[in-house]
Order: sequence, then C-alpha cells, then structure tokens
Amino acid sequence: MHLRIVSVGKIRERGILDAVQDYYGRIKRYTSFDEVELRDADDAEMIRRFERAIPTDARVVALEVDGKMMSSAGLAELIRSERDDLATKNLVFVIGGAYGLPHEIRARATYELSLSKMTLPHRLARLFLAEQIYRAFTILRGEPYSH
Repeated sequence: MHLRIVSVGKIRERGILDAVQDYYGRIKRYTSFDEVELRDADDAEMIRRFERAIPTDARVVALEVDGKMMSSAGLAELIRSERDDLATKNLVFVIGGAYGLPHEIRARATYELSLSKMTLPHRLARLFLAEQIYRAFTILRGEPYSH
C-alpha cells in the first residue's frame, strides 16, 4: 500500500517544516509514502488539482473538523485494515486550505477524520497527522514509541 498526504499550501516555518520532514522520513521506514502540496486556487481549480493528486483507485481520508474523532490506536486500526485489504493500493489523506475541502473532494472520501474539534492551520494539521501516522505504524509493529 502506498500512503500519501495531499495538502493545500506550503509550510514556511522552518521548525514546523523540519518536524514534518522528520516524521515523513520515519513513516517511510514502514511504507511507501509521499506528500503532494497544492497551491490554493478557486474551487473549480482546487477540485482539478486534488483530482490529479489522488489516484483513481485510492481510499481517501478527508480531514474535517466535523469528521470522526479517533484515538491513536483507532487510526492504527484504520491503517492496518486498509493495508491488509488487497484492494487498497493507495491510502490518501487530504487536508484542505483556508476554506476547507471542496465538496466534490469531501464526497469522494471513504473516511472523514477530525484531528480536533478546533480548526487547525494546515501546517499544524500536517504536523499532527504526520506524527499520528508514524505513531500508528509503531503501534502496529508493537514498538515502544507509543506508550
């Protein structure tokens, strides 16, 4: 299974970027992984950009403030379930811009996940998501990071 994060916007703060890149490197120890950053645009263009970034066979996890909240173990179970499902070739997490995800992209999601009831800036959502994905893999492997 290939895992991808598709997010609107660039991270400009050096410390946050370094932390995100560190977690991305850790995730790559466990699975094929990449990230796609999209430039913000009007809705029609954002839909096109997301559609180009999401493989047609992907299972999509949309990050939404009103999505399902889950524990770290719950996210690990979601990833395990998709990894073990031979039909899942790509698992893609999508993070919208200042106005969230376009309706058409949200409608494509298999899952809607909330990181918090609070609205997070995309750069912090990416950091939080990257850490939780890494944590999920350590849970699945029984490694001591998650205790």
